[in-house]
Amino acid sequence: MSRFCRFELLLPLRFNDGQPVPRALLALTADDIQRRFGAVSWESQVIAGLWRESNMVYRDQLNRLFVDAEDTPDNRHFFQDLKNQLKERFAQLDIWVTVHPIELL
Repeated sequence: MSRFCRFELLLPLRFNDGQPVPRALLALTADDIQRRFGAVSWESQVIAGLWRESNMVYRDQLNRLFVDAEDTPDNRHFFQDLKNQLKERFAQLDIWVTVHPIELL
């Protein structure tokens, strides 16, 4: 029995300067995941976030992208590499990528 997990990304809808992120950048990221795994899900409701870094408070508006896939070193490596690309693509200090174990029935 293979182990599966959900890889989940929170992507910004606004750059740190407040300008809107072009929807094409979100679509490109969804395409990156879909090409690798054959599927991707995208929750389009706005997720509001608030966080502090070096005495600066950031207000986020985010969308969630996720895919369920086998929990393998190659898949984890893909998302580690993608995270670095996304930090550049979205001009962010960090991009939140999480992994959650799942059990398929």
